[in-house]
Amino acid sequence: MPSVFSATDIEAVNTIRCLAADTVQGANSGHPGAPMGCAPMAHILYSKFINGNPKNPDWINRDRFVLSNGHACALQYVTLHLMGYDITIDDLKKFRQLHSKTPGHPERMETPGIEVTTGPLGQGIANAVGLAMAEKHLAATFNTNDFKVFDNTVYCITGDGCLQEGVASEASSLAGHMKLGNLIVLYDANKIQIDGSTDLAFTEDVLARYESYGWHTQTVENGDSDFDSLYKAIADAKLVTDKPSLIKVHTTIGFGSAKQGTEKVHGAPLGDADIANVKTLFHFDPSLKYHVGQNVYDLYKATADAGSQKEAEWNQMMLKYQQAHPDLYSEFDRRFNKKELPTDWVKNLPTFSPSDAPVATRKLSEGIINAIAPNMPEFLGGSADLTGSNLTYWKTAGEFQHPSYDFGDYSGRYIRYGVREHAMAAISNGLAAYGGLVPFASTFLNFISYAVGASRLSALQQLQVIYIMTHDSIGLGEDGPTHQPIETLSMLRATPNTVVLRPADGNETSASYLSALSYKDRPSVICLTRQNLPQLQGSSIESALKGGYVLQDVPNPDLILIGTGSEVSICVDTAKVLSSEGINCRVVSMPSFEIFDEQPEEYRKQVLPNGIPRISVEAMSTSSWYKYAHHPIGIDTFGASGKIDDLYNYFGLTPSKIAEKARSVVQFYKTNPVPVIEKLW
Repeated sequence: MPSVFSATDIEAVNTIRCLAADTVQGANSGHPGAPMGCAPMAHILYSKFINGNPKNPDWINRDRFVLSNGHACALQYVTLHLMGYDITIDDLKKFRQLHSKTPGHPERMETPGIEVTTGPLGQGIANAVGLAMAEKHLAATFNTNDFKVFDNTVYCITGDGCLQEGVASEASSLAGHMKLGNLIVLYDANKIQIDGSTDLAFTEDVLARYESYGWHTQTVENGDSDFDSLYKAIADAKLVTDKPSLIKVHTTIGFGSAKQGTEKVHGAPLGDADIANVKTLFHFDPSLKYHVGQNVYDLYKATADAGSQKEAEWNQMMLKYQQAHPDLYSEFDRRFNKKELPTDWVKNLPTFSPSDAPVATRKLSEGIINAIAPNMPEFLGGSADLTGSNLTYWKTAGEFQHPSYDFGDYSGRYIRYGVREHAMAAISNGLAAYGGLVPFASTFLNFISYAVGASRLSALQQLQVIYIMTHDSIGLGEDGPTHQPIETLSMLRATPNTVVLRPADGNETSASYLSALSYKDRPSVICLTRQNLPQLQGSSIESALKGGYVLQDVPNPDLILIGTGSEVSICVDTAKVLSSEGINCRVVSMPSFEIFDEQPEEYRKQVLPNGIPRISVEAMSTSSWYKYAHHPIGIDTFGASGKIDDLYNYFGLTPSKIAEKARSVVQFYKTNPVPVIEKLW
């Protein structure tokens, strides 16, 4: 069989190697080794397989590429430049510089052509699983026999480091179960990591592991120069439609360098002398830096033009699709062009009055999901094997599964993640990054700690992922301190661009969903109780949307009690106790710090005026409360196993014990000035 590769292809690969080395050297920082070893993979993928249009990086049916080993980002920046994306040679010269398009790891919001932010190892391949699941679901939703609206492939390059991370194993296991034949992963097996040879810690049979997951596997013995075998392996993988594919590609890290094949070429520039030797080896002029031959640019331009033509053909097809299937097109247009939620969905949110029965907020959440999900088809997600506890399934959901199983298909919107919290969050990032979907992920609040490596990236990437976290305090009872979150809310509240919502009753729970579904550029964490809570006098959806509000008030209050979630009703009862003693209390409900902080200063000062002492009450760590309260009451130890009433009494979270502390606070400030908490303003 004649080779599909020309001398220009070989020159293009070596250009990537040299340009990546120059890019890292120019910054005097970065990782040249993996880009030089992976150059053949990148070239073959972009020039022979990936369908995309550099002039429109957001074309919805483009193939997706994820560089999971994100430290090798010079490889991706160089290749995107050659393909004609909006990355110039000057951008390569600004590699790793402040506010450049070429940051130290790929960032979705900074660089055209970057699908997801990678760098923390294992996240990228898990995101790729999410991207592949998104394509499968959207194809099952919008495709017809005559029109393939969605038929793209997800490609990923990963390394030894990623495959050592647990999140990659979790996601890969689920991908095998889901039979994601649209996912092709190239494994850069260069046998080197930062500490040295992978033989120091990683000697497993990776392909056997992936075969056990249900993946199709292949090996390319010489990924440095056997382009034909590499091309054939990818082509063969595309023919496998009922399994994801892993191609193990043996490469030499830093190929061409005097330090090739060693850890010394992993994370440091090569040096000018070594780069000159590399260029001489590849028959390039060693005196030229950041040089690209015109024939190489021409090769990539032809590929880019072909991608532009594919998009044009797809656009023409969509005009016909609009005529043939107006209802489907209207839904497509709403999600992907207008990027709007369904009309009037807010009217489906339930409201509550104090006469309604006490209900756990997780149960209220279930009712809200059942009210909005049937008319919000982009809403999909699932639980990490806690569906019956998280209460996230709705009656018309349908199971997202491979059609060969008898309990669902790819059009289903409920995802059974199994006990894979970290992968659930990372996959949700991929689902959100694809577009047209609003994913949710659910487990006990304490176990978001398993997933925070990915939930942090939800925030960094400005992705709308909704984390539905139940059993949000010691109120879960007998399961004890292993399951009871204490520091968790402080950690989440400290994460930039993350909205944390802890509703106190039904109206606040509806408001939490309204907020979470309205924020398109940030994740939300909705924290819900296991125990029943009363419907509060003074609560409303409108008030809760401000993040904090006066729930109950009195003239000239002596004290302000601030609570969240299950502790708001305790504050209300504490205020009654104190009122009988002549101590007047304002009760403030604070379902979301982040939303409250975004309100106008005048409003915030109305809710929390200076000159009045404030006590906060929350069955969590007190560390995040000092920006609002003079005297936080909470739990700064781990929890305990016991009955809920015994636990709240033991930790001092009862009206009588809070009132005892409140008396002391009020008495103290009768003769001492009330400090101004400047940080709030």
